[in-house]
Amino acid sequence: MTKRVAAIDCGTNSLRLLIADIDVDAHQLSDVERRMEIVRLGQGVDATGMLAPAALERTLRALADYAADIRAAGATAVRMVATSATRDASNAADFTAGVQRTLGIAPEVITGREEARLSFAGATAELAAAGDGPGLRPESPYLVVDIGGGSTEFVLGGNEAIAGADPAAISVDIGCVRLTERYLHADPPTQAQIDAASADIDRALDDVAAAIAVKDARSLVGLAGSVTTVTAIALGLPTYDPSRTHHARISAAAVAAVTRQLLGQTHEQRAAIGSLHPGRVDVIGAGSLVLDRVMRRFGFTEMVTSEHDILDGIAWSIAAGV
Repeated sequence: MTKRVAAIDCGTNSLRLLIADIDVDAHQLSDVERRMEIVRLGQGVDATGMLAPAALERTLRALADYAADIRAAGATAVRMVATSATRDASNAADFTAGVQRTLGIAPEVITGREEARLSFAGATAELAAAGDGPGLRPESPYLVVDIGGGSTEFVLGGNEAIAGADPAAISVDIGCVRLTERYLHADPPTQAQIDAASADIDRALDDVAAAIAVKDARSLVGLAGSVTTVTAIALGLPTYDPSRTHHARISAAAVAAVTRQLLGQTHEQRAAIGSLHPGRVDVIGAGSLVLDRVMRRFGFTEMVTSEHDILDGIAWSIAAGV
């Protein structure tokens, strides 16, 4: 039986909506509507520990538009998940109250581990219905890497995790907004700034290696805006096209080349890239650096990009009643 649901993902950088029809038994998710707004809710949180009033206002204004879309579409269930920025903010109660007024439900401020589990579900649920064989789907087990604004989630699992078993997961505080605010201040960043950011990433990857058996992974699956943007640039797309980036296979050499390009460009030069969303221009260098360091550290020669991520995982969780 098909169920129409609405999922909202509120991250450090973006606010996203998915209204979808889901048939759990058939492993099918059909988009009704997808929207994304760059609201930068996590602006300054790493330094101040608080959500800025202007960031809250931007987020709630976009959320009001989403609430109207949800009502018009007739979704029968809604779930909103908030991640890194609201976990770190001392005034998260202001955010929760504003969401309750605007959407009629409270946001769920989830742990990094739950964020990782939902990201894995979103990226891999459709693989349960895919055929085996070269080129049809990445080989299991998968290391799913979700590069966000404030944190990055690493989830290791195979077909048993797709079926519902709990995958191994860790969340670390290396996100594109956080790293940009901490280190990449020059335009373009200096080598010393890049080196400092890289060292921070590498320390976090030490924690990842200690927490999960990354060496067991046969495929790297990359998620979220930094990954899909790097993919679009690597493919040479004149404008962003998710039908081209979804399940594209990008080599480590291509990721390294795009990372060097972005970190070597000025803000103005990056803004001229047709496939780069204006809201990511200032943080994409840091996001690409995280991806590059992950592939180097863990020896992946290729990444499979997924347009399906935590947002899809939230939708699947509603439909499955979990």
